[in-house]
Amino acid sequence: MTPPADTTSVEPKGLRRVIAGLGKRGNWLQLVKFGLVGGSGFVVNTAVYVVLLRQVGVPYLAAAAGAFCVAVANNFCWNRVWTFRDERESHAAFQAARFLTVSLVAFGCNAALLVTFVELFDADKVVAQLIAVTLVMPVSFLSNKLWSFR
Repeated sequence: MTPPADTTSVEPKGLRRVIAGLGKRGNWLQLVKFGLVGGSGFVVNTAVYVVLLRQVGVPYLAAAAGAFCVAVANNFCWNRVWTFRDERESHAAFQAARFLTVSLVAFGCNAALLVTFVELFDADKVVAQLIAVTLVMPVSFLSNKLWSFR
């Protein structure tokens, strides 16, 4: 006879997946690749943002949105062909829709942080954008790893 299961210590399924994944070398390699792709997206995002903000004269939130669009396209392509290439069995359009969903949520968080830093703390708009993008990146990685490219 088996004893009844102890349901008080059951972890949520997603948390078990994350904990199990921490022990896999391949996941750490993917994190590094995602970081490198994110780094390239960070450079693209920042360059487009600065050009739109300072050269074209676009308001800072609109510049952030334009930079986001260019960076998302860059990051999706690189993540699909390099970071998560072993997980490309899903159709590209399906992955792109999920990636865009994650990116839009990340952009919403980024925009909220950007406005907070600029409006409440009077931070430089470029510095505020750099900090906001950096803070949102870890959540974006986990969301894309566990959902967009799973």
